[in-house]
Amino acid sequence: MSRFKLYSIFVLLPLLASSAEVTADDQTVSEKQMTFRVTGLFSPDREADLKEVMKELPEIALVRVQFKTSEAVFEFSSALAFPGAKPEQIVERFDNRLRTLTRGTFGIREVCSIPREKLKFVEIPIAGLDCKGCSLAAYETVYRLEGVEQATASFKDRLVTAWINPEKTSRDVLEAALRKRNIPAPADAEN
Repeated sequence: MSRFKLYSIFVLLPLLASSAEVTADDQTVSEKQMTFRVTGLFSPDREADLKEVMKELPEIALVRVQFKTSEAVFEFSSALAFPGAKPEQIVERFDNRLRTLTRGTFGIREVCSIPREKLKFVEIPIAGLDCKGCSLAAYETVYRLEGVEQATASFKDRLVTAWINPEKTSRDVLEAALRKRNIPAPADAEN
């Protein structure tokens, strides 16, 4: 191999590797993709809502959304999107920005660390879910409980679903929380 080719490899390779880097305040930062759980993604039509909201955060790109797992992939430069944040503060800062922007209807959490096969799927029929707001209230009631890893609420199907950690919660706990918020299951509505 000629000296010119070797020289080219050693000089150009680092330049090509740094092509995804941006300079901000004399720091070199890399764009990276990260996956987070998205709270507030309680029905498929909320994907469009999330995409619309993300237009308000141009320094964070929404790459893709997976409703089935309530996860989304985002691309951003930590230094530009969250100046001064340590890596362990990114989730909290992102969550705060998204919650503020959406008045608490969307948020960010770390991806579930429990394998899906260790979670239990629960379906609870609900009476009286007749709008998106009612669905949000039912969803938030269930999703905020300890041990609930993912939830949905559909006024069209009149159903709340959840993937739960059975070591931390149960269907009975979810139903009791819904009753406490006056969100009746069909059997409760008949009494």
